[in-house]
Amino acid sequence: MVGLLPETNAAAETDVLLDAWDFKGRPAPRATTGRWGAAAMILVAELNERLTTLGIAVNLVTYLTGTMHLGNAESANVVTNFSILGTFILHACSASSADGSAGQSPLSFHHRLLGLLGRYLTIAIFTASKKNAHPNRQASGVTILTISTAAPGLRPAACSGNTGECARASGAQLGVMYLALYLTALGTGGLKSSVSGFGSDQFDESDRGEKHQMMRFFNWFFFFISLGSLLAVTVLVYVQDNLGRRWGYGACACAIAVGLVVFLAGTRRYRFKKLVGSPLTQIAAVVVAAWRKRRLPLPADPAMLYDIDVGKAAAAAAEEGSGKKSKRKERLPHTDQFRFLDHAAINEEPAAEPSKWRLATLTDVEEVKTVVRMLPIWATTIMFWTVYAQMTTFSVSQATTMDRHIGSSFQIPAGSLTVFFVGSILLTVPVYDRIVVPVARRVSGNPHGLTPLQRIGVGLALSVVAMAGAALTEIRRLRVARDAAVPAGGVVPMSVFWLIPQFFLVGAGEAFTYIGQLDFFLRECPKGMKTMSTGLFLSTLSLGFFVSSALVAAVHRVTGDRHPWIADDLNKGRLDNFYWLLAVICLANLFVYLVAARWYKYKAGRPGADGSVNGVEMADEPMLH
Repeated sequence: MVGLLPETNAAAETDVLLDAWDFKGRPAPRATTGRWGAAAMILVAELNERLTTLGIAVNLVTYLTGTMHLGNAESANVVTNFSILGTFILHACSASSADGSAGQSPLSFHHRLLGLLGRYLTIAIFTASKKNAHPNRQASGVTILTISTAAPGLRPAACSGNTGECARASGAQLGVMYLALYLTALGTGGLKSSVSGFGSDQFDESDRGEKHQMMRFFNWFFFFISLGSLLAVTVLVYVQDNLGRRWGYGACACAIAVGLVVFLAGTRRYRFKKLVGSPLTQIAAVVVAAWRKRRLPLPADPAMLYDIDVGKAAAAAAEEGSGKKSKRKERLPHTDQFRFLDHAAINEEPAAEPSKWRLATLTDVEEVKTVVRMLPIWATTIMFWTVYAQMTTFSVSQATTMDRHIGSSFQIPAGSLTVFFVGSILLTVPVYDRIVVPVARRVSGNPHGLTPLQRIGVGLALSVVAMAGAALTEIRRLRVARDAAVPAGGVVPMSVFWLIPQFFLVGAGEAFTYIGQLDFFLRECPKGMKTMSTGLFLSTLSLGFFVSSALVAAVHRVTGDRHPWIADDLNKGRLDNFYWLLAVICLANLFVYLVAARWYKYKAGRPGADGSVNGVEMADEPMLH
C-alpha cells in the first residue's frame, strides 16, 4: 500500500529548511528528510491505531451484554465513555504539550531538541502506552484486555441453560476490564491529536511541489483511517466472534506494536518543526492583558494598537537568509469582531519592556480572535458524533436481535454490520470528488466544490435523515417482533439488512463532516496552534459521545422500568422514541449551525474562494482517495 503513494520528486533541492530540524537538532536537509518517505511511516502508524481502536470499540457492546452480562443502556455508556476518555482528556493534554514552546529562550541543546520533538514524542509515547507498560505499571492497554478475555476468573460464568439466569460481572472483573479500556483510550487520545499535524509537518508549504503533496496527504490520511476501519469491522470482528476474543484482541495488540515499530523506524527521516510557544499560554495572556486594561478606551484608529514591528521582522528575515520565505509571524489585519480583546494591544507605557501578560501584539490578539470565531462551529458539530455513537452501540444491539443469515450456514457477526458504514465512507469520498465537486464548481464558481463549512452542513443534514430513518426501521422491527410473538432473547424474523440505510447515511455524513472539520480546523487555525486545533476538532468526537451517554442516562432514568425506551430486551423497549429524540435535537442543532456558519468570517485567503488557503495555493488536480 505504501508503494502506491505519490512519488517524491527525485530532483529535490539539496538546501536545508529554516523552520525544521532533523532528529539530531540540525536544520533539516530538504533532500533526505520529510515528504512521502516520512509521511508513509506516519500513515501506517495511524492505520494500525485505527485498526486497534475500532477493532475493540465496534464489537465491545456485544461482549459487555453477552459475556459480562451488562444491560443495554450500561453497555452503551461503557463504549461511549471509552471513546470520551480517548478523544477528549488526552487531546487537551497532548495538544498543549505538542504545541509547546521551543527555541524561545537560551535552552540547552537537549531541552531544545525535546521541544522540537513534541508531536513525535507524543505519538511515540502514547502509542507505546497502548501496548507496553509504564515502568510503574504491571501491564497496559490491549495487553490487559487480551488477558481479561482469556483468563476464566476475569469474566463471569456463562448463563444457566436451565433457568436462563445470567450472573453479572463482579466489581473486580469490571475493574480489570475498565483499566484495560481506559489505558487503551489514553494511548488513542495522545496519538490522534498529533498524528495529522505531524504528518503535514513533513511537507514545506513554501515549496510549491511539497505544498501540492501536503494537500494529497490529507486524502491519503483519511483513506488509511477508512482502510483500518474496514479491516477492523470485517477481519477482527469475525475473529472475535468465531475464534475468540483473546485472539481478536491479541491481534489488536500485535497491530499497535507493528505500528509503533514502523513509526520509530522513520525517525531519521522526520522533520521536526520549530514551534512558537504554547497556544494556551498565548490565549491566556491575551485574555489577561485585555481584562487588566478593560477600562481603557480603545483608539479610534486600530493602527495605534501595538503590533509586530515590520521593519525589525524584515531585518530578521534577511539575516536568516535572502530569498527564503520567513517563518516568523506575519502581521494580521485587524477585524471588528470581539473588540474587547483589542484592549490587550493598548500600549500604556511605550518606553517600558513589554510583558506578554500586560501587552500583546495585535497579531496575537487576532490569532486569539480566530480561535474564538471557530468555537460556535466547534460546538454545533458535536451532535453529529452523538449520532455516530449510536452506530457502535444501539445499532449493533439491534443487529443482534435480527436475522443475520446469508444463505443457510453463514451468519454475519453483529459488529461486522458496520462494514456498510465504512463502505459508505469509501464510496462517498470519490462520488463527492467526481460528481459533487464538478457540479458545485459550475454552480458556485468555487474551484474546490464546497467550502469546509458547506461540507460540514451536508454531514449534519444527513445525520438528521439517518436518525429519522433509524426510528422508522425500529418501528417496523418492533411490529414484526410483536406480530411474531418473539420470546425474550429470540430472533426477530426480519433481515438485518433493514439497518443498512442508517449505517449508510451516517457513513456518508462522516465523509462530509470529518473531512470538512479537519480541513476547517487545520487551515483556519493560526500558525503554531495546529495540534491544539486538531485537539479542538477531535474533542467534538468525545463530547458527542459524552452527550450520547448523558442522553442515554437521562432517558433511562425518566422512562423508568415500567415503560423503558432502552430496555435490556429491545423487543420490550421503545428505541424508536430515542431515535426520534435524536432526530429532533439534530434538526435544531442544524439550524443553529447554519446561523453560526453564515456569521463566521474566514481569515485571509478563505478556503475555496480563490484557490488558496492562508496564502497556500490548493491543487486543482483531482484528489486521490
